Amino acid sequence: MSRKDAHAFAASLAATLMVSIVVFQAGDGTFGAVPADEVDGDEVQVIAEVDPWA
Repeated sequence: MSRKDAHAFAASLAATLMVSIVVFQAGDGTFGAVPADEVDGDEVQVIAEVDPWA
């Protein structure tokens, strides 16, 4: 997904699940969003973190 779509998805997911969501860029250049506790930092570059409590 695009970077813009990943940020929008992360915001929606954080508000729905009420957990911190990380937007990342994988080695192949694609972007994604997952809960912060599921990120394996070795294979991805963290772009942003969306915290629903902040």
